[in-house]
Amino acid sequence: MDSSNASNKIRFHSVEEYIAAQPPLAQQRLQELSDAVAEAAPLAAPVISYNMPAYKYHGIVVYFAAHTRHIGFYPGANAVTQMFADELVGYETAKGTIRFPMDQPVPVDLVRQIVRFRVAENEARAEAKRKVRRQ
Repeated sequence: MDSSNASNKIRFHSVEEYIAAQPPLAQQRLQELSDAVAEAAPLAAPVISYNMPAYKYHGIVVYFAAHTRHIGFYPGANAVTQMFADELVGYETAKGTIRFPMDQPVPVDLVRQIVRFRVAENEARAEAKRKVRRQ
């Protein structure tokens, strides 16, 4: 199921509901991804945003979605694809987007590294906002 088709028909209310609505292989890949994100960012809350699963901690950490031939992983920052360029060789990338082929296991160690990087970015941004408010 392509996420764009699903979003036109169903409005999801939880990450679990989104995953359950996908075909079996996509469910497996999405669960691998979701588990890796939750492990790397235990304080992040699973949410649905733009009708896609996301994890939120001081803002969105990552989005992800099932597509016909891949799982889209959206860390949202071009800096991520630059920072992890060596590790991402072999995966399709675009600005703020990483595509994990559906027929391959999710690279959970890489996902955890990217999520930790994004959590640190969000924490730094939140701290900078707190400092500005104190002045």
